[in-house]
Order: sequence, then structure tokens, then C-alpha cells
Amino acid sequence: MKIQAKSRSDFRHFHEITTRWMDNDAYGHVNNVVYYSWFDTVVNEFLINHQVLDVEKSNVIGLVIETQCNYFASVAFPDKVTAGVSVSKLGNSSVRYELGIFKADETEACAQGHFVHVYVDRVSRRPVLLPDALRLLLQSIKSDS
Repeated sequence: MKIQAKSRSDFRHFHEITTRWMDNDAYGHVNNVVYYSWFDTVVNEFLINHQVLDVEKSNVIGLVIETQCNYFASVAFPDKVTAGVSVSKLGNSSVRYELGIFKADETEACAQGHFVHVYVDRVSRRPVLLPDALRLLLQSIKSDS
């Protein structure tokens, strides 16, 4: 099964990221693990800037339980990239984020993937219902599909 690269229109929120010299690997392109860091960055930037996550004090936090990425084109320092995010599935205590990485002004993703957060109580680490403010925010970037 061939996976097709998504376009910018498949995502609801965007965050610009500047590549760093240290992101490149021995093969002269951004190493695959850096993409996962970008995925985390765009999701957490969105949650923090909309005040539904305080990484030091929130009673409810999201733990990543699943992640995946497909690569279509190389990115290398000093490229500027934009990370896009949308929500494809919103459960009682979990959310699946769809993510895309776009180079410069390109409309087709050079990489895309997903990760699943399960929201838990910070202390007990047991799943909890998504807080109302978080659910409402996540619904605002939910994809139509």
C-alpha cells in the first residue's frame, strides 16, 4: 500500500520551526528522530499557547502511547520547516494527532505521521476524562475525515 503525502489543507494549526546544524546526520539531512521532536513541539506549543497545558502544574497530562512517521523528501539545515497538526480521533481520555512537516512554502508534506496521547492524572498516571477546555480546543482542530 503506497502512502500519499498530505497537503497543508489537511492540517488545522501550523508552527514554524528553524532547523539546526545539529539536526543533520552523517548523510547530510535531518535525522529521522528529529521529526518526532517536531511533532511534540507543534502539539505542545498549541496546547501551551492556548492555556490548556502547564507542563509544570497541570493535573492532567498527555502521555504518548503510539507514534509513527512516513518520509517523502529530505530536509536539511538550514531549511525552515512548518509543522502542521490536526486531530483525527477524539476519545474520552485519548486523542490522535495527525502531523505533517512542510519545507519552506511547499504544499506537499515531506514527512507525516501521527501520535496518540492518553491523558492521565499527573500523580496516579491513570487515564482521566479530557478536561472540558482541552476537549473544546482539540475539537477546533479536528479534521473533517
